[in-house]
Amino acid sequence: MNKTVNINLANTFFHIDEEAYTKLRRYLEAIKRSFSGTPGSDEIIADIEARVAELFSEKMEHDRQVITQKEVDEVIQVMGQPEDYMVDEDIFEDAPRQKTTSSTSRVKKLYRDTDQKYIGGVCSGLEYYLGFDALWIRLIFILLAIFTGFGLIAYILLWILVPEAATTSQKLDMRGEPINISNIERKVKEGFDDVADRVKNVDYEEVGNKVKSSSRTFFDTIGDIILFLFKVFAKFIGVLLIIIGAATLIGLFVGLVTVGIIDVVHFPGVDFYDIVNTTGAPVWLVSVLMFFAIGIPFFFLLYLGLKILVNNLKSIGNIAKFSLLGLWLLSIGILIALGVRQAAAHAYTGTTTVNETLVLGQESDTILIRMESAENIDYDNRFRFENLEMVYDENGTALLYSEDVALNIRKAEDSIVSLKIRKDADGGSYEEARSRSGQIDYAYTLEGSEIVLNDFLTTDIENKMRDQEVRTTIYIPEGKILRLDASLKGHIGRSTRNDKDLYRSDLVDYLWVMGSDGELKCLNCPETLNSDDDGGGHIIINEEGINIDVEDGGESFRMKVDEDGVEIKANDN
Repeated sequence: MNKTVNINLANTFFHIDEEAYTKLRRYLEAIKRSFSGTPGSDEIIADIEARVAELFSEKMEHDRQVITQKEVDEVIQVMGQPEDYMVDEDIFEDAPRQKTTSSTSRVKKLYRDTDQKYIGGVCSGLEYYLGFDALWIRLIFILLAIFTGFGLIAYILLWILVPEAATTSQKLDMRGEPINISNIERKVKEGFDDVADRVKNVDYEEVGNKVKSSSRTFFDTIGDIILFLFKVFAKFIGVLLIIIGAATLIGLFVGLVTVGIIDVVHFPGVDFYDIVNTTGAPVWLVSVLMFFAIGIPFFFLLYLGLKILVNNLKSIGNIAKFSLLGLWLLSIGILIALGVRQAAAHAYTGTTTVNETLVLGQESDTILIRMESAENIDYDNRFRFENLEMVYDENGTALLYSEDVALNIRKAEDSIVSLKIRKDADGGSYEEARSRSGQIDYAYTLEGSEIVLNDFLTTDIENKMRDQEVRTTIYIPEGKILRLDASLKGHIGRSTRNDKDLYRSDLVDYLWVMGSDGELKCLNCPETLNSDDDGGGHIIINEEGINIDVEDGGESFRMKVDEDGVEIKANDN
């Protein structure tokens, strides 16, 4: 039975066997003796202990595992014996000394090299990682930034995501060099040599003059104030980024959970989504993709805000950063593909035409045209998308419903009243669009001398919302009298012409006769219907559009703006 000891090595807690502890303690004491009196010995010892703790952590399978003499021997084999790395100048000469430890190069890790940086050390770090000269990498970033803008975005992202090579171990990792006693000692001593060179090159006379002056200039004080204000502003930006990132992530998470619950219980809104959607992607999948596509950038905003406020914030690690970046790019790509597929569902428009001859009764010489609304539609529970709605009939059956129905009145070529119904719908192919248009339900009835049209269309929800619409044309023989009921208001098409040049919605409630030129001639319109005694005009703005009519000295200008476009007419009598 062996006794275990608890140790704290480089701020990491370990359970270690007593014999292994004794060997490790003697090993570290020998290293300390070897570097006694060496410049930077404290930093060397700290880096060595940190590397030993890292090697122990890699071998740990769980927190309560006990380190044995086997693990200590393996670590010593990697780090090397102190006597193999005597501290003298020979180790830094051009001719390398024979070492007993393996010099196999390690896999390089991506860090920012702030020792050779111009801005953030990204390009100098990529130089070690990719093996290209930093000058060419900088030129590539500059060219991409100038011509595409991507270079600047990529540099900022790498600056945020890639950690700085701050410690000796990280700098060796960046170069792919083994982290052992020899390399740690060499890197630390190189740092001290750099400091020594700087000290040798100092202009002591200039420094002395500055010390003698010993007074700070006005501009130095202004600089300190500006630096302080900049730090305060940076902290404010950090707080703002945290608030924006956290609020967005919370909102996205609540939305994701809500959509998931709605999908499980089959809330009617999900049925509406299925009618609009053509990609076949379930609502929960689209919700998850939207969560990642929007949430990941805002997560990094939150993380950036925390980095600004907390100086010693622990990094989430390169694996996590690049994994999130890859997940974000994947989500964006899938959403773009779904968007393209959704748009392709409206690529073609198909038409189905129905022609009917109308046999009217002889009760009156005047034809009355009117429209009827649906009576069995539940308008309280409906979902609208553009001109289409999902409604429920009296039996609770879901239907697609639209009032996108227009009526045009034209002159017949013979003495027969006829009707043409044109049904339009979109689809991913012409055949699909035409088939969908043929499944639009639209009806009319004849009641004596009355033509009663539906002011709506319906279709099955399986046909989905694809801009279904109906355009009806009634052909009236020359000399036939007709009255347009007030129910036609808002449904009369622009192909219906009249001699009074009235706006289409103003044609109702008057008697009209079909003229030889295809225009409706008004039989009971007031004399001043389209003119004013004072030679002025009128401007009408309502839900039907804009109607401008101006007359001055025999010159007239009329303009109509509505859902069908702009109609301009100018006369000079």
